[in-house]
Amino acid sequence: MLAMEQVKRERRLITGVSIASVVVYINLYLVQGMLPLIAEHFIVSMSQATLLLSVTSFTLAISLLAFAIMSDRIGRKTPAIVSLYLIVLLDFLMIWTQDFSVLLILRMIQGVFLAALPAVAMAYFKDELGQNALLKAGAIYITVNSVGGILGRLLGGTMSEYLTWPQSMQLLFVISLIGCFLSSYYLPECRFIKPINTQSTQYLRKADMAGFVIHLKDVKMRLVYCIGGLAFMVMVNQFSYIQLHLMAKPFSWGRFEVTFIFLCYLSGTFASYGSGRWVRRLGLSRVLLFCIGLMFFGVSLTLFNSALMIFLGFLVSAFGFFLLHSSCNTWVAMRVSEHRSKATALYLCIYYIGAALGGPYLLPFWQHWGWNGVVLGVVAVLFVTLLLIAKYISVPERAKVGLSAS
Repeated sequence: MLAMEQVKRERRLITGVSIASVVVYINLYLVQGMLPLIAEHFIVSMSQATLLLSVTSFTLAISLLAFAIMSDRIGRKTPAIVSLYLIVLLDFLMIWTQDFSVLLILRMIQGVFLAALPAVAMAYFKDELGQNALLKAGAIYITVNSVGGILGRLLGGTMSEYLTWPQSMQLLFVISLIGCFLSSYYLPECRFIKPINTQSTQYLRKADMAGFVIHLKDVKMRLVYCIGGLAFMVMVNQFSYIQLHLMAKPFSWGRFEVTFIFLCYLSGTFASYGSGRWVRRLGLSRVLLFCIGLMFFGVSLTLFNSALMIFLGFLVSAFGFFLLHSSCNTWVAMRVSEHRSKATALYLCIYYIGAALGGPYLLPFWQHWGWNGVVLGVVAVLFVTLLLIAKYISVPERAKVGLSAS
């Protein structure tokens, strides 16, 4: 009977986090599929419109650290649920927004609240689940993240084609609100909440900083943080620039058609789900090398400049990237035994800072050399990432971890 109750609880936890994740990633990535509508409605260039993703990714990245501290003190559920409803409130305010500068500010604020769930999700799983269930939950979580990203971008493309800006935000508001209600219903109360600490505020601040320092002193952990951040830096932003490429001649795709490129994320969804099995069988090092190889190969295929080769290239790149990200994210969660949310928050902080920097980094490549320039910029970052993987392999293992580090 107890086993049945535990299984039911695990399912509710995974379902609740998954629904919340879809809400978060739809809100984060919707604008990437809406670039033509945003540029038209707010009278800005397409490259300016891409700032909406960059600023949100940046504030999300910084806020992850604050939510990690908060969740280690008050538990995992409350920050996640409260932030979801604040995201919905900001969606409501965007219905009435007519100025691009105001929209940028709202998106910056929204990035803060979008950080709550990613900051606590893996720690929530680690608190509640055994090791085998954690591997499964981690894989499902990353898979759902990619599904949410796909839905957000495709929904944005559909809105861009058929709806006005206010109508689009009204629909987003309704979808997000329904997701909040469902997530609130399914998420169980957190079992392992730290007891109230009677120490001084200064002592608590030092303890919080010490939690981050513990993970940053781990050389392998630092390298995995940077590997994930650099890979995401080029992966998410090349999807923005390929839209501009496909809308120009000789392709001349429409604003809705161009969002079909985001279906390439489906290969990443498949890769994420199997990541735990891959890492257990091959070890993280081999998986990382395989993933970077796929990303090199995928972006190179796009140089053939045909629709078929571009789709194939992005399918390969997405598979490699999401396998890398899911493996790194789960490895980080399994490696630590204390300050769990801080460990995953640091990883995701670097990850989303990469996303924020990738757009401005690739912009001059695009302006000077078009898509070929973007490919050059991507290859340069992937080469640096490969050097970091080589460094990771060369560092001896000094601590026992849940997943193979070889």
